[in-house]
Amino acid sequence: MSKAKDLKSQVVAEITEKLQNSTAAIVVDYRGLKVEQVTELRKRCREQGVEYKVYKNTLVRMAAKNANMEQLVSELVGPNAIVFSYDDPIAPAKIAGEFAKDNKALEMKFGVVEGAFYNEDKLKELANVPAKEVLIAKLLGSFKAPVSNFAYLIKAIADKKEAEGQE
Repeated sequence: MSKAKDLKSQVVAEITEKLQNSTAAIVVDYRGLKVEQVTELRKRCREQGVEYKVYKNTLVRMAAKNANMEQLVSELVGPNAIVFSYDDPIAPAKIAGEFAKDNKALEMKFGVVEGAFYNEDKLKELANVPAKEVLIAKLLGSFKAPVSNFAYLIKAIADKKEAEGQE
């Protein structure tokens, strides 16, 4: 096998592994971004434990077939980058969505999140989901509210009885 073919097969194996091991892989169009902007996006990704990679579409198509993600194959058109997350499935969409607000050139195209195909609209919805910590805080607040209301009611009854007893 020639060196070029060997190198390409190594890259395809790398992409296949990333697709299989990631909880989310979002494809973005980065055309129109300046080098500084791409550098900033990569920095934001690293800070969140997310990986931003640019690969040739033909290699990604081969890897997508190997990873049984054929829905990606037909969608890969034009220059693309892939944002991989191995822990938080929402992180790539959130990072790309936040970055796209300030940098209109970045466009979320499609992706696979926990095995399900997401188009651009679904990715935008996913990007607007509150952070995990916020959702947990809201859930705990909703658990706490009935108990707090009951405690206030008991205190009000006790205060009323005490006031009646003093008169």
